[in-house]
Parts: sequence; C-alpha cells; structure tokens
Amino acid sequence: MQTLNIWHKFYLHGLKVVFGFVVGFCLVASEARAQLPGSINLPNFDEQKVHYGFLIGGHSSRFRLKYSDEFISPALDSVHSILPTQKFGFKIGFIVNFHLFQYLDVRLAPTFSFYQLGLDYRYDNGTVLEELRDPTYFELPLLLKYKSVRVDNRAIYLLAGITPAVKVSGNKKQEDSSERLLIEKFNLSIDVGVGLDLFQPLFKFSPEVRYSFGLFNVLDDEENDFSAGIESLNIHSFTIYVTFEGGPSTFRRKARRY
Repeated sequence: MQTLNIWHKFYLHGLKVVFGFVVGFCLVASEARAQLPGSINLPNFDEQKVHYGFLIGGHSSRFRLKYSDEFISPALDSVHSILPTQKFGFKIGFIVNFHLFQYLDVRLAPTFSFYQLGLDYRYDNGTVLEELRDPTYFELPLLLKYKSVRVDNRAIYLLAGITPAVKVSGNKKQEDSSERLLIEKFNLSIDVGVGLDLFQPLFKFSPEVRYSFGLFNVLDDEENDFSAGIESLNIHSFTIYVTFEGGPSTFRRKARRY
C-alpha cells in the first residue's frame, strides 16, 4: 500500500494549482494595464545578459510502449494487452537565462519532476492489473528561446531543446525487482513549447506549454513478469508551466525610483 504524502496531493491537484496561478496573474496583469495605459514595464529587461527566475508546472505523462515478439508467444497467451495510462505530476525548478541576440536566448532550467507512470495489464478473463510507478527525476533542460517583437508589455516565444534527466528516487536497489516494473535511472528527451511573456513592474511572468518526447528506452534490462512482452518504454509528457523571472539590476532600478 502506498504511503499518503504531500506529493500525491500535487499529483492529483498540480494542474489545478497551475491553472489557478495562470488565471490569477493574467487578471492582475490585465488590471494593471487598465490602470496604467501606455506604460512600459521593464523596458530593457530582455537585453540583460543574464537573469534568473523560478518555475512551477503541472504535467500529464504516460509511457509510449512497444511490444516485443515475446508478447505473441504461448507464455503470454492469457494477456490481452498492456496499455499505458495517463497520469498527472508536478514540477518545480529554477531558471538561468542567457541573452544571445536580439530575439534569441539560451535557457538552463534545473528542475525536480515528480511523475506518476502507469501500465494496465489486461487479461483475457477480464481482469486488469495496474502497475503504477512514481519516480522523481532531476532534469536539466537546455533550451533555445526565440522571441517575437515585444508589443507593449507582451511578447510570444518558442522553445526547443534537450532535457537530460536522472532518477533520484525509486532506485532499483531499494525495490523488490521481482514484484515491480523496473525503470532505468537515466532519460533524455526533446522538448518543444510556446509561451507568452507578460512584463510586470518588478518581474516577468510567463505562462508556457511544453511537450516532451522521450528518446531513451527507460525499461530496465532486468526482466521479470512486468517487463515480459515489452520491448521498450519511452516517457512522453505535456506540461503547463508558470515562470517568474527577475534580476538584480531590475530591482536596483526600481529601488532608485523611490
């Protein structure tokens, strides 16, 4: 039986939390623009060579499964299918943004990602066995950010890059390898996304969506009943982020105004 803890709350409600932040801050931004027509917030913010921030996100993730030849063997004739299930998780991390050219930045975003990943084993007699894993990964996305021309206090951007990841919980040595689906420690994915920069008086707030395509087969080489019939498992996820960015020079300029 799984122990109830705060991260399972985030698994269930992470997307609601993120949507709440998005709606709330969009309303605040709209109200601020209505009160200060024509005002330009942080006019030189994107020209800073380096600035920092943090992010939170809620993601929907699932395995992409490829059957092996063993699946159609007599040993597995009682298994009708093995189906990935969609599950929710939570991310939190930091941002280091480097300005390269007028419309191009490179971004490093060390992130802790809390996943739930499931497989349903469906048998010919109608029974279903659910195998659920909840690994935590430390991810290090390296992303290129291509920005549009800024219009007032808004700008659209595109993101693309790679994300190496290492599993920091649920290591194999801590598991009963005969009774669980085993997942490799390392992963690598390609990320693509789109977002909207909203410039506030003291910081930049950005809602963003990103899709991650897992490249590595994360199925462990050690075979057991749960890996029988499976050739590969890749992790794919869709994430809604909220990012907040600022910088020392931003706050120094604001302090001098007062």
